[in-house]
Amino acid sequence: MKKLDQLNFENSFARLPETFHSRLRPTPLPAPYLVSFNADAAKLIDLDQGEAGRPDFAGHFIGNRLLPGSDPLAMLYAGHQFGHYVPQLGDGRAILLGEVKNRAGEGWEIQLKGAGTTPYSRSGDGRAVLRSSIREYLCSEAMHGLGIPTTRALCIVGSDQEVYRESIESAAVVTRMAPSHVRFGSFEVFYYREQKEPIAQLADYVIGRHFAHLAEAPDKYAQFLNEVVLRTARLMAQWQAVGFSHGVMNTDNMSILGLTFDYGPFGFMDSYDPAYVCNHSDHEGRYAYDQQPHIGLWNLACLAQALTPIIPVEEANAALETYESIFASHYLGLMRKKLGLETVQRDDVELISGLLDAMHASHVDYTRLFRSLGRFNSVPGETNAALRDQFIDRAAFDAWAVAYRSRLQAEQSEDAGRRQRMDAVNPKYILRNYLAQIAIRKAEQSRDFSEVDRLLELLRRPFDEQPEMESYAALPPDWAQHIEVSCSS
Repeated sequence: MKKLDQLNFENSFARLPETFHSRLRPTPLPAPYLVSFNADAAKLIDLDQGEAGRPDFAGHFIGNRLLPGSDPLAMLYAGHQFGHYVPQLGDGRAILLGEVKNRAGEGWEIQLKGAGTTPYSRSGDGRAVLRSSIREYLCSEAMHGLGIPTTRALCIVGSDQEVYRESIESAAVVTRMAPSHVRFGSFEVFYYREQKEPIAQLADYVIGRHFAHLAEAPDKYAQFLNEVVLRTARLMAQWQAVGFSHGVMNTDNMSILGLTFDYGPFGFMDSYDPAYVCNHSDHEGRYAYDQQPHIGLWNLACLAQALTPIIPVEEANAALETYESIFASHYLGLMRKKLGLETVQRDDVELISGLLDAMHASHVDYTRLFRSLGRFNSVPGETNAALRDQFIDRAAFDAWAVAYRSRLQAEQSEDAGRRQRMDAVNPKYILRNYLAQIAIRKAEQSRDFSEVDRLLELLRRPFDEQPEMESYAALPPDWAQHIEVSCSS
């Protein structure tokens, strides 16, 4: 494992022309202190976890001291925000230190979010606050634990510097990692500027770094778009299956690699509600839970349009036409696994939607219901009281249970084996907003970061029972209903 000054920086994005970025150093913050360090993420860049104990560690990851070999920059992009095109966005508070290549040959870009103003900050202060940094840090690792493609988080470093949001908060920087931070909007900015050459140049860069198998294909750009459509459709299916809402699915927040990206006002559903809106800034419900699959396609259409200078329109449209079938197939496959089903039948959609409709009508908790469904007793005449009691309309559950039991019997499903399969895909622990809020309160009020570390450890193994952590799987307390997260979160 390596020391901080031994990290193998390669910085491939920095070698692109300055059309794509602006070089600058992070803006220092006073008296930095380490909030939390993620040893699992450190392994991805071959960093010795003992380095977190260095006196200068916090200074390096808040931007006060540059890591040897880094080449810091802010990336240029544009994007559609809540359906409206904004011609120039860019990294307004994030600075890419560079790309570290590990021993396995994998490249990981290291980015400081909250590192100060850049040429793309507009009227912003370039800062992030402790509250939002804790949320992103924990959720990116929670998503990884759930097996969902995501950026990763190396650490949070705090400072007592005051930052003004709805109230005065303290500054923090979260170090996030990804194979690439290129997004849909990275292409859009050049399309709307009518600059074909940078579109091709960026596409060649992304293909060469991340889709090398396409590099020699005569239709490499069309195949590249097909790959992005595939990854995005599968990501949307994974979000829907786990009950996750992103909250701000602007095209500048969509990863070209199909990663969950730019965590802000996200939320995991408590009681099942297809119209769930986690972002209190989203007054029209554009990014509601049940709209995410549609928005995924809408955003891909924006990307496809941006690529039309290098892809024939008919080929771009053909790529988009694959989205709905990919999404539907992947989503149904995930939901079958959540129900412990091993075969594909014509009435699968009806069985799944019947359960979801009953859950919605009775305000049943999404995560707890699917986890407990692994305990369903398929013996005829068994009432499954613990499951049944989660429904206000018990008759609706009883009717669905008859169909479910019949299906399990037709598959000759054995309850013990089915429970094991279901527990492996239905998490017991998710990052509910109230759990994150408890950790935030402790951190803000007494500089107690123990709950951040406890949640980080818990969410690494969301499918395990972890008996000592049973309380973290409880229903949310009443006060959790009043938590509001918005675009400032």
